[in-house]
Amino acid sequence: MDPSHIVSLLQPFLAETSSGTDSSPRSIEAATLAPAQLGLISTYLDLLVRWNARINLTAVRDADEIVTRHFGESIFAARFLSSPTSTESVSLVDIGSGAGFPGLPTKIWHPNIQLTLIESTQKKVAFLREVIRALPLSNVTVFAGRAEDYSGSAELVTLRAVEQFQNILPVAARLVRTSGRLALLIGAGQVRSVHDFASDFIWNPPVPIPLSSYRVLLIGLKKDKNQKR
Repeated sequence: MDPSHIVSLLQPFLAETSSGTDSSPRSIEAATLAPAQLGLISTYLDLLVRWNARINLTAVRDADEIVTRHFGESIFAARFLSSPTSTESVSLVDIGSGAGFPGLPTKIWHPNIQLTLIESTQKKVAFLREVIRALPLSNVTVFAGRAEDYSGSAELVTLRAVEQFQNILPVAARLVRTSGRLALLIGAGQVRSVHDFASDFIWNPPVPIPLSSYRVLLIGLKKDKNQKR
């Protein structure tokens, strides 16, 4: 896909956005994607469209809709989690990566992160490894298994559009290091259950995702259990 068309499709996700919380800046400044980043997105998209014709990576088939639904939402979340100009190396675990969202677009946004993609479906694992080779991306690993079997942890953990959400949420919470963050891309109706199943987090108010009438970004900070109250 032509990079200029990608930019136009992603514009709503790159615009200035209110963060809706008192614990971080009240707005996230408008952002731009560098030509190199757009090139990576274009290559990734082409691979996804080709593979999706053979195996079911995503139910979304239209390339424009893939950009807005998957890349746009992922980059929107990435803007709240890290700055693209930061030189800090942050660890991120993406649970149930599927076709790589939001983990791989977050890596494109912030190249210095150390990314682990957790995916149990072998055909999707093969696709993820092909994308990593084709772009190419460094400091990215794929854990071919279930999140319940992953023994590591990270400063950032992301979770998006997974089945059995209430079962996987405590697993995701366990993988977050103390004072780390858990970022959820979920339906607005799921927000209440988050507080029930991940009570050891301080949750920011949900942020509406552009071009969606019901999806939100919810970010929580894991409490230090040893900290005095």
